[in-house]
Amino acid sequence: MLVFWVWRIVIKARVVVFALFFGVWMPLGVIGVSRNTSVVNVGVLFTHDSVIGRSAQPAILAAMDDVNADNSVLPGTKLNLILHDTNCSGFLGTVEDWLPSILDSFETNNHDVMNHLQGVVALRHHTPDSNLKNNFASKWNTTSFNSYALYAYDSVWLAARALHTYFQEGGNVSFSNDPKLHENNGSKLQLTSLRVFNGGEQLLETIKRTKFKGVSGLVQFGDDRNLIHPAYDIMNIGGTGMRRIGYWTNYSGLSTMTPESSYSKPLNATPNGHLYTVIWPGEATAVPRGWVFPHNGKPLQIVVPNRVNYKAFVIKDKSPLGVKGYCIDVFEAAINLLPYPVPHAYILKGDDSLDYNNLVYDVSQNRYDAAVGDIMIVTNRTKYVDFTQPFMESGLVVVTVVKEKKSSPWAFLSPFTVQMWAVTAILFVFVGAVVWILEHRSNEEFRGSPRQQIITVFWFSFSTMFFSHKENTVSTLGRSVLIIWLFVVLIINSSYTAGLTSILTVQQLTSKVEGIDSLISSTDAVGIQEGSFSLNYLIHELNIAASRIVQLKSQEEYMDALRRGPANGGVAAIVDELPYVELFLSGTNCVFRTVGQEFTKSGWGFAFLRDSPLAVDLSTAILQLSEKGDLQKIHDKWLSRTDCSKNLNQVDAIQLSLTNFWGLFLICSIACIVALLIFFGRVAFQYRRATPEAQPEVEETQPDRTGCFSRTTSFIQFLDKKEVKKAKGKSIDINPAGQSSEGHPDELKKAKGKSIDINPVGQSSEGHPDSQPR
Repeated sequence: MLVFWVWRIVIKARVVVFALFFGVWMPLGVIGVSRNTSVVNVGVLFTHDSVIGRSAQPAILAAMDDVNADNSVLPGTKLNLILHDTNCSGFLGTVEDWLPSILDSFETNNHDVMNHLQGVVALRHHTPDSNLKNNFASKWNTTSFNSYALYAYDSVWLAARALHTYFQEGGNVSFSNDPKLHENNGSKLQLTSLRVFNGGEQLLETIKRTKFKGVSGLVQFGDDRNLIHPAYDIMNIGGTGMRRIGYWTNYSGLSTMTPESSYSKPLNATPNGHLYTVIWPGEATAVPRGWVFPHNGKPLQIVVPNRVNYKAFVIKDKSPLGVKGYCIDVFEAAINLLPYPVPHAYILKGDDSLDYNNLVYDVSQNRYDAAVGDIMIVTNRTKYVDFTQPFMESGLVVVTVVKEKKSSPWAFLSPFTVQMWAVTAILFVFVGAVVWILEHRSNEEFRGSPRQQIITVFWFSFSTMFFSHKENTVSTLGRSVLIIWLFVVLIINSSYTAGLTSILTVQQLTSKVEGIDSLISSTDAVGIQEGSFSLNYLIHELNIAASRIVQLKSQEEYMDALRRGPANGGVAAIVDELPYVELFLSGTNCVFRTVGQEFTKSGWGFAFLRDSPLAVDLSTAILQLSEKGDLQKIHDKWLSRTDCSKNLNQVDAIQLSLTNFWGLFLICSIACIVALLIFFGRVAFQYRRATPEAQPEVEETQPDRTGCFSRTTSFIQFLDKKEVKKAKGKSIDINPAGQSSEGHPDELKKAKGKSIDINPVGQSSEGHPDSQPR
């Protein structure tokens, strides 16, 4: 006889809630052919009195009758199945599909049993609906019908079809002795009586390529000898039965779409990860916790770093807890907020040289249940443990020696940058010139000799800085420009006063190290705390040579190394986490300070085993402590604040640059330009009216170069003339030839309310020659 596998299905999958590993083994079969070729004997080994056996036995017998009644399979040959009870469980399966098989086997479910199973989620082999399946189920006379009956029925058909193909391909049944069995002839098992089927390999290949549609669906094997398109129904037990809430396949994972539809669509087009609503025990739709700590269970073993320095964080104590400190108080406060008791015990380990990476690794190896202390949350640690929400923000900072900066005799120039001073001076002169242009024709105070007018421009410009200018502005345009400029001067004066006050009154400190960037570019030694993660960070991330890094154990070593400096065997600066630095600086009278900005922003957290619900619950509790202000109270209890952790007051940070004022300067410049355009437009219009029409040239081919020059000179002279205002505000501008705007040469009209301008020839508005304008 030949022993062979009928079929085997293996599905491996991992999802968020379930970790599934199913194995469905159909019964072992024994095949043989009698000397009469008209009969093929197949032995079937399984446990008759079992959930599978009670379903498989009638299905196997029904399949044998159907095969023998079908002339297209093994024609002229009768299939004879010999059932043998193994009296043991030859089935290797899981509870997930075992429970639905039992429930499917019962015609009426026991109410007491169902009450205990309310809300249970189970898995059942998926068999697609078909006419073959419905016809087979309608003929079922027993109450033990489940999916294994369908598989057993198709197993017989698989064996029959494979034998049919095997015989058609010229295969025959012959047996031979196995030499290996003869070598073990001393055994009481009488192995020498067993023979080996010579066509076993050929029959196995025939079974693997057999394909047909059975009552359980498509029967076809892949290259891995597993059924293609395996699937499970996800069942939710409720009431007196079960309801299907979704499916599981290797192709799409969890889904509400049938496996037949899922396999027919592209992978990305298949919605997955969703199920219909689950009714959990207690008729609740919210996902239950799934577990709680037993009241009398073993307490959590929590490892705590045994610190000698920085005792404010964690320190050994004689209290019942055995430890105390900031981290312990935060953990105890968070534990007390949980809705269930968590018995725990603290275990001190190591000293200040303890490597925290090893501490976290011990938790991942289940040597401890959790780690509580000043443990930084970094990327490589999150790969093998779960951290809670950070209970303290932390990051790396640079600490160095600082010295008081000596006062400079040129400190009064420090509020503004050189660029700011230059632009401000240019703008003062520019605004003064603009006001002079706008006021020159109508304001007596802006007239006079060239030397006097230049002095007036500079005097007026810089006197506005102190609002002490004596010159009055009479034109509308001049007053508009002056109002805007005085506002700009007010802002500049206020900013300068504030900046100079800060520079002269605030203590100015200086240091050779300005931050992490200057530390990287130098070659000086850098100190770090022994056992800190900053060692790997400085070497691998910032590319600082390992020879430059000095590991220090205590705060005393910190102070000694910084005071000696790199020239005397010390360090130029220390890179450490901000909480340690704040505690260190609190006892140094601000001889040392942090420089530059904080980098590698992260925080401290409590480490737990992977997928521990405590990590999630304690994170929520820590957030509650923060929202209520309790976290800050614990911080103030153990950790004192100090101003020494503030960055140095850099002069560059106090100096004001052009960037701070370019908006004001732009507005003032635009106002000046617009006022000049309006002014020159009005003067040009007046000049055009006051100037007689140009006489036609005798020879048009020869341009009059002297005429262009004379017109320019005439316009400049006209621009330099004083505009005399009369009672009604009208004006008469005298052209260079002495002709009035009325067109009467050498005759000035004295009209009421009109003004007469002096022409360049020197004739006044009263007709007196040689009366020069001022």
